[in-house]
Amino acid sequence: MKSLGDVLLTADPFSEIVMGDTAIVRAMAESGVKVVSSYPGSPTPEIADAILSIPLEKRPFYFEFSVNEKVATEVAYGASIQGNLSVVFFKSVGMNVALDSLVQLSMMELMGGMVIVLGDDPGANSSQNEQDNRHLCRLSYLPLLEPATPNEVYSMFKEAVRISTTFRMPVALRLTTHVCHAKEKVSFGSLPSSQKAFQSIFDPANGPYVPITSAVFPLKRKALQKLDQVLYDPEAQVVELIANPSVSKGVICSGFPYLSLRESMLNAKEPVNILKLNRVYPLPEKEILAFFDQHQEVKVLEELDDSIEKDILAFAYQSKTLCKIIGKQDLEDSIGEYTPEKVTDIMHKTWPELFPKTIDPTKDRETITPRPAQMCPGCGHRSAFYAVKKALPPETITVADIGCHSLGFLKPYEMGQMLLSMGHCTGTAAGLSLGNKTRPVVAFIGDSTFFHAGLPGIINAIYNQHHLTLIVMENGTTAMTGHQGHPGSGGNVRGEAPKISIRKVLEAFGVESIQEIDTYQQAELTEMVKKAIATPGFKVIIARHPCMLKFMRDRRRKGVVTINPVEVDQKVCNQLYECIDTFACPTFQRTPEGKIVTQHDLCIGDQSCVAVCPSKALGVKEEKTS
Repeated sequence: MKSLGDVLLTADPFSEIVMGDTAIVRAMAESGVKVVSSYPGSPTPEIADAILSIPLEKRPFYFEFSVNEKVATEVAYGASIQGNLSVVFFKSVGMNVALDSLVQLSMMELMGGMVIVLGDDPGANSSQNEQDNRHLCRLSYLPLLEPATPNEVYSMFKEAVRISTTFRMPVALRLTTHVCHAKEKVSFGSLPSSQKAFQSIFDPANGPYVPITSAVFPLKRKALQKLDQVLYDPEAQVVELIANPSVSKGVICSGFPYLSLRESMLNAKEPVNILKLNRVYPLPEKEILAFFDQHQEVKVLEELDDSIEKDILAFAYQSKTLCKIIGKQDLEDSIGEYTPEKVTDIMHKTWPELFPKTIDPTKDRETITPRPAQMCPGCGHRSAFYAVKKALPPETITVADIGCHSLGFLKPYEMGQMLLSMGHCTGTAAGLSLGNKTRPVVAFIGDSTFFHAGLPGIINAIYNQHHLTLIVMENGTTAMTGHQGHPGSGGNVRGEAPKISIRKVLEAFGVESIQEIDTYQQAELTEMVKKAIATPGFKVIIARHPCMLKFMRDRRRKGVVTINPVEVDQKVCNQLYECIDTFACPTFQRTPEGKIVTQHDLCIGDQSCVAVCPSKALGVKEEKTS
């Protein structure tokens, strides 16, 4: 059986069932992409997984995880102005980090072409918001294509490459969670017979590449002129029309909502016509106006914000059409994923005579207790929060950051009372400390986030002499998005790499109070935090322990499968429930009789729980081999 990497390197045309995130990698290989950069974030990490399935020596392009999305964008930009076709991909909120540089790209002459792949997240499945990046593409003058299926991911990526290389401008491809993770049989083309060599053609004369005041207006005019060229591009396939001349009602949509609409129509009493937009910016005005002329009523169906609705209403007003335009009808239309059930309800509100209301599938279903998110068995963050909480007075203000340790917000730890964005914690904590003489301020940041966006806030705290304690939760990997490396992990996607020491970075910045400890040393960590919050100034505690999920997976790959599970001595246990109610390791279960037992299929035998038991009832009794 062929590996995924071998499948992606098949020279001749073939068909295969793949995810959208996988289809795009094959499209990269067929298109002659030379440089790919990224920062991991759902729903796009599987793009990287597909790339990494190709052995390094056979990989048809250079790939790296950059330190953050801004740097990843700049790497791709630099490669492009050197004449190499490049790609950058990241998740929805990653665009905020990239935007400072990304917003300039449309004004630059991208000699090799550049595609920006956005992983938007309607429904906030793995993000802190439902950010609609169509607004930021418009702000940045980026042509925007929006596929609905893995087949369209493949074909529209190649279309994005065509537009980008033709007009030497950046083009965005917006994927959403369902499109990234959906599977479909895709018919692929052939790979190039030979790989194009890296180009080195950068010439300032192709620019200007320096947007100083005197160049800003000419550069902006060039960006707008290119958008006009894209708008009237004769080769573009900007829409798909599903129409019956006798039907008076139509729907304009794109992406995943189109698929949900098609499913919703299976139960409709009468058909409606569909104008599916492949390019959502700039909008194809001519085709939309023609759709108005063919219908008495048109519904604009779009997930999240009313981005295309506003333009369509402007088209309707300017054209003086008699067609009635129906957009979003209430607040809920702007919230959540447009699943078939939600789209059916929206269409029922629009045309109740055509679309029956969805039957609630949960109406007669037995209620299931929600399962809260939780840290893995053996997670060092659990030990850290357990120990830190013992050190903090009730009035302490705790600031969270992005990462697995964000789960510390939940009971029973309740560590991290606010969260904003990656790397925000030190700056936010600094603001909370101002004029605050009575309430300790403690911030938490992970090691990957430390390198991604944490450094400016730390420098600011040193420079402005803020009084707070920062706890760096170091687990040696970018755990939350799939165990990708980072500058402190000692490896990158090509193998070993320099391991940048967090302590040495902090020392170079001038942090005077730095302490390090393994989080399993819970009593010592508690005392360390007590002393830190009682000491004036900016203090850092590096609380480290390897990510145990990664650690155990690596052991199994090496063939080490011996586990010594923790057992509960029922003769000693006095059922104080510290292991469940305060430490909260999911390994421990409470029986109907009130006894505590170990769930052996969860326990990894790390013994971080042993020290928390007041009655000393926990320990390793026997060896178990799985």
